[in-house]
Amino acid sequence: MAEPWPSAIDYDPAARILTVTFENGERFALAAEYLRVESPSAEVQGHSPSQRQTVPGRARVGIINIEPVGNYAVRLIFDDLHDTGIFTWRYLHELGREHGERWPRYLRELEERGLSREP
Repeated sequence: MAEPWPSAIDYDPAARILTVTFENGERFALAAEYLRVESPSAEVQGHSPSQRQTVPGRARVGIINIEPVGNYAVRLIFDDLHDTGIFTWRYLHELGREHGERWPRYLRELEERGLSREP
């Protein structure tokens, strides 16, 4: 399978939705909250699966800047000042394709830990 390549990236600050369209026609509308809690940063993902963090309180998080990283990724800077995750095209595509599994898992993890999406 060819590497996913974006043809458009648009952010709607009012809705807090990042829409990524890929050259193959796939299009994903990804909430800033979802992107923040699934950040590829070590702060969220840890250095192994056992170190992965469940990040609460990000229901109202937004994106304040999108910075290109070479020709393979973007750095998303969130309004909670989290800025260490580099979202590769492949990872953004994965987040879009796996949203139906990842988001419910996140909500389950919050509930199991007695945490909330609200700040």
